[in-house]
Amino acid sequence: MGAVNPLALPGVYAPQEDTELLAGALSEEPLPPGAEALDVGTGSGALALEAARRGMRVTAVDVSRRAVWAARLNGLLTGLPLRARRGNLFSPVRGQSFDLILANPPYVPAPHDGQPRGAARAWDAGGDGRLVLDRICREAPDLLRPGGVLLLVQSALSDPERTLTTLRAAGLKAAVTRRQRIAFGPVLRERERWLRQRGLLSATDDEEELVVVRAERPV
Repeated sequence: MGAVNPLALPGVYAPQEDTELLAGALSEEPLPPGAEALDVGTGSGALALEAARRGMRVTAVDVSRRAVWAARLNGLLTGLPLRARRGNLFSPVRGQSFDLILANPPYVPAPHDGQPRGAARAWDAGGDGRLVLDRICREAPDLLRPGGVLLLVQSALSDPERTLTTLRAAGLKAAVTRRQRIAFGPVLRERERWLRQRGLLSATDDEEELVVVRAERPV
């Protein structure tokens, strides 16, 4: 069966290269049907639907009401069961545990600190790109069952090494398992000069590198 292609509603993050990269990593995970999966920051629900297609029991979370509606709608349209809940990262699933956590969070460094507003919440992540990444690295390990796996996609601009260090400090086995270089999208093109001034891009960089981090809780 081919990949699920969800409907993207206006104002909801549509599946892009980072979604596809993470979906590829998901396809390699040997999780059995019935495994409990969490897709945090689900957007249109693309990754949640991929997990549901494999027979996992999926909870999808997003802070955006419109994203939650989109995920529910796409579940209905595809006939794939998922529970979509609105909330800030892990707040709707406190006290629960999962065999798999999927995360495609905002990770683009922004020239303004503080909480982004509107559609920019899907990509802006503070001056170092880690406004949400750091929270995921701190909070996700406690939600993983023994043998559970976190799959997270981010930009090389937002310090993957810090992600690995934080997850390892929490007792997980963590490594970068996938990389892909892509052309700058509209957001990076708009702030390219600022990124070069910050030293996050070199004078010759004309592509962004995406990475997938895989972190596993030992049994």
